[in-house]
Amino acid sequence: MNKIRHCDERDTSSKGHSLFRLMAVTAMAMAMTGCGQLGQLLSNPQVPDADNDQVIFLGDSIFALSGKIQDELESKAGESFRRYTVSGAELTGGFLAPSVVEQFATAQEDNPDIRTMVGNGGGNDILIPAIALDPYNCKTQWYQFGRLSSKCKDLIDDLYVDGVNYLNELSDAGVENGVLVGYYYTKNGLFRLKSMRQAVDYGNKILARACEYSTLDCTFVDPRQVVTESDIIFDGIHPADSGSQKIAELIWPKLQPLL
Repeated sequence: MNKIRHCDERDTSSKGHSLFRLMAVTAMAMAMTGCGQLGQLLSNPQVPDADNDQVIFLGDSIFALSGKIQDELESKAGESFRRYTVSGAELTGGFLAPSVVEQFATAQEDNPDIRTMVGNGGGNDILIPAIALDPYNCKTQWYQFGRLSSKCKDLIDDLYVDGVNYLNELSDAGVENGVLVGYYYTKNGLFRLKSMRQAVDYGNKILARACEYSTLDCTFVDPRQVVTESDIIFDGIHPADSGSQKIAELIWPKLQPLL
């Protein structure tokens, strides 16, 4: 397949009494997804210098909240890796937490000799709006008969462009390999997110395509068939220790040959 390059942008909406509700729900979403100052507080500490500085972790709270995925992989490898993941991170932009792209810039400043990236991105770009009144209609209701809205597809299609650009940026900077981890199905918990199933399916398809068509030597890891509801904590979003362990088990066969 030919590798390709891209670039583009986005939209939103709200009103009156619903504005107060939007602000309240957004504040809750920020707390649970780890946005703003909470993003740093709800994140495993960053590690700018490790045993193996050529491997970096970039991404959101799936990695950052507990750090258990990294712990498991470091235990298997017998060495530590650099960590830059932040809870609440969007793929690009976002003023609430350092984006995944910004995390990479920080990693380069610390030490530009980077060979391998492991991480994720794009989940909060879909999840935060979905929790805050779902303006893109990414929750699929019963009357939609399993069909994801065109609005949500458009939002996720924009992520393809951002994803390809991000992975190309890594490649252009000399990064040789990427292990891009997709998302598992969320559940009803503190937030009612079981209806995000179709959005997760479409999002993973787009992330896998970005991985395939970027100029980076990129491998996509799909956790949907492995992580179950019992592997997710009470909020319906983040992995329990068992979920982190399962994700690490999926990553390890891809990461080990790169070390």
